Amino acid sequence: MLRSRSRPCQNGSVPRTRFDELVALAEENDGLVTAKQAREAGFTGSVLARLAQRERIERTARGVFRIPHFPPGRFSQYREAVLWARANRGPHDVALSRATALVVYGISDANPSAIHLTVPKSARLRRQKPKGVVVHREDLTSEDVAIQEGIPVTTISRTVTDLLRSGGRIGLVRQAISDARREGFISDTEARRLRRRVEAHIKSLSAARGRTEPAAR
Repeated sequence: MLRSRSRPCQNGSVPRTRFDELVALAEENDGLVTAKQAREAGFTGSVLARLAQRERIERTARGVFRIPHFPPGRFSQYREAVLWARANRGPHDVALSRATALVVYGISDANPSAIHLTVPKSARLRRQKPKGVVVHREDLTSEDVAIQEGIPVTTISRTVTDLLRSGGRIGLVRQAISDARREGFISDTEARRLRRRVEAHIKSLSAARGRTEPAAR
């Protein structure tokens, strides 16, 4: 049974319950909370299990719970993917990447069918992967990651690099660079540098195709 740790308030306000404390934790993540966060706040595994059984919380992935009465936010599925990777002693250095990062920034017309998530090469993710999540293993530095909408995402520069390496549409990359400059995510100097990178990538692709084409007879 969950009981309030607080004494009755003298000013007539409703005392804060233990469940209210869990709700407060979840407010920062669109109603999501990890088992680790809950344990650190004093909730045991058995208490979380009882709450789930009573449908006061619901398990969305291993180690991740949602408070049902919270309406899903625009980026709830992305927050869930990040929390899933970090849950159960998972790696902290994770970030949404590639076309998913573009969506969070709100640049380009990217509409990926999957959630792209980059984790360290050495990360051990033994639990079942949520549906629709694609995991990429790369070691990101602090300079590769930014916080957007409270979510870790790869920087514009790193996102462009990843998209080019993975065969992303050149038109989409160019649009992302232009939109990122217009929205103030990058400077004019950075935009020019990224455009040069795109052109160099196109030239390298053309050169590679020329080497593989059979010689004319």
